Amino acid sequence: MPGLCIAAIFATSITSCNNQKSESKMEMTKGITKASFGNADGKEVFLYTLTNAKGTEVKISNYGGVVTSWVSPDKSGVKSSIVLGFDSIAGYLAKPPYFGALIGRYGNRIAKGTFKIDTAVYTLATNNGANHLHGGLKGFDKVIWDASIENDSMPVLKLSYLSKDGEEGYPGNLNVAVQYTLTDDDELKIEYNATTDKATVINLTNHSYFNLTGDVTNTILDHQLEIDADNYTPVDSSLIPTGEIAPVKGGPFDFTKASKIGARIDSVKGGYDHNFVLNKKESTLQKVATLTDDKSGRKLEVFTMEPGVQFYTGNFLDGTIKTNDGRAISQHTGLCLETQHFPDSPNQPKFPSTLLGPGQQYHTVTVYKLSVSSK
Repeated sequence: MPGLCIAAIFATSITSCNNQKSESKMEMTKGITKASFGNADGKEVFLYTLTNAKGTEVKISNYGGVVTSWVSPDKSGVKSSIVLGFDSIAGYLAKPPYFGALIGRYGNRIAKGTFKIDTAVYTLATNNGANHLHGGLKGFDKVIWDASIENDSMPVLKLSYLSKDGEEGYPGNLNVAVQYTLTDDDELKIEYNATTDKATVINLTNHSYFNLTGDVTNTILDHQLEIDADNYTPVDSSLIPTGEIAPVKGGPFDFTKASKIGARIDSVKGGYDHNFVLNKKESTLQKVATLTDDKSGRKLEVFTMEPGVQFYTGNFLDGTIKTNDGRAISQHTGLCLETQHFPDSPNQPKFPSTLLGPGQQYHTVTVYKLSVSSK
């Protein structure tokens, strides 16, 4: 892109580009390179490339904490990215539907953009019909995070952000830190931490769209998915939970055994965009889902501390968004497995609480582990 400065990288030195500020140079530390990614909100933003011992690369921007690509070989050794994304900031400023982004303060929907804490009523933006979605008009997916490379044996990128009291209607000054780690076992570990000075609600997640074939001309309907959930939360016509916890057994939401995503999707009006109530009882890190693709041989396992996962099949992708090389990103060419607390929990007393108070620590971890079979 115009004005992008790419510098040669050496073990002991960095070749700078003429007439560029030092912070715009490409830098390398602990398996992480840093390069300019363009400008947003009048500020320069950066792209960080995390590389592990196997050569797997994950690229993350401090604009929205976006995972822009995750490149690894398939069973034939062909390298491609398993997530939908763009190679310049322009793709994200065009506001695609949350590709790869960190979501907050509240991932998913809050009915009618309002909730109550004790007797105080809070009003949020209604940016999804009559409801509030993914943090509002300018959620965490559209802010510039402070970034630092942590001193660790593995590539670790830490992103920090202060969400001020009243931002998007939420109470409390919320200090958030999200740490991305790429392990040598091809695990992308996402660790979320936050504190507040006033009671608030919080539900952080990552909104990566996966396509294990690495090619958006293929849909995800032939992917096989297994979710360790005997129940899900049914929704109304605006995708707000009804409050019911319903069994999945025998119906189109039954992924307790690996099933093709496309096998029963026509039985679900609009496609899958539902929260699954995970069987795990403790808030410890446990495997909750497995996604596989026979075409590429790739397998993605999901581990989380969260009680739920939102399974979304890219129902609203309509081909108007294009890849960097001009290919249309059409319906069902990407899927999301967003680990989370349940949608609309602030208004659903029977759901696990998302309330965070002063003196409390919000802490949760999700891991996406990628592997490939030669079969």
